[in-house]
Amino acid sequence: MRALPASPGSLPRRTVAAALVAAPVLWLGARAQPQAGRLATPAQTEGPFYPVRLPQDADNDLLRNGTLDYRNGQPAWVEGSVTDLAGRPVRGAQVEIWQCDHGGHYHHPGDGDRADAAFQGFGRVAVDADGRYRFRTIRPVAYSGRTPHIHVKVKLGARELLTTQLYVAGDPGNARDALWRRLPEAARAAVTVPFEQAADGWQARFPIVIAA
Repeated sequence: MRALPASPGSLPRRTVAAALVAAPVLWLGARAQPQAGRLATPAQTEGPFYPVRLPQDADNDLLRNGTLDYRNGQPAWVEGSVTDLAGRPVRGAQVEIWQCDHGGHYHHPGDGDRADAAFQGFGRVAVDADGRYRFRTIRPVAYSGRTPHIHVKVKLGARELLTTQLYVAGDPGNARDALWRRLPEAARAAVTVPFEQAADGWQARFPIVIAA
C-alpha cells in the first residue's frame, strides 16, 4: 500500500520553518514582476526636408500660414500623447510635424519653390500636463517613391528624443514603400494609424512612446 505523505506535524522543525520562510518570498517575488513592457515608437529617417530655417508661423495649425488660409487637400486632425515606457506623460516635451502639401511639395530648397505658400508645412506644439498634443493639417498624400506619411519629431529641451514617420492604415502604397516595408510587423503597427472621417475632417490618433 502506498505510504501517505507525512503531515506537517511529523516533519522536522527546520524543514517546516524553511517552508514557511520560502512561501512568502516566492509570493512577493510574483507580485514584484513588472507588467509587460510597452513597445517604444520606432525611429525612422528624418528626411526628406526638415526645415533649413523654421517658419515664422510654426504653431499647430498648418492650414493657416501667417495671413494665408490653405484650402487644398483634405483637412485632418492629428493628435495623441507622448508617454514613456511606463505610460507616464513626458512633461515638457515638444512635438514637431512636417509634411508635403497636396501637390507633394515641401517648403525646402531641395524641393524648389513649388510648395503652396498657404500651407504652413511645419508645426510645433508643447504637450499638456497629460502629455497630449494636437495638430490641424491635411491627410498626407503620396509623392514619387513614397506612400503618404507625416514626419514627426519629439524634443525635450535641446534633446531630440525621437524622429519617426506616421503612416495611413490601409493605404495601398504602404506595401510598396521601402521604409515602411523595412519595419518589423509590430513596429509597422506602432506608426500606422487609421484616418477616420468626422464632421470637421479626418481624424487620426498617434500615441508616441519614448524609450527614455
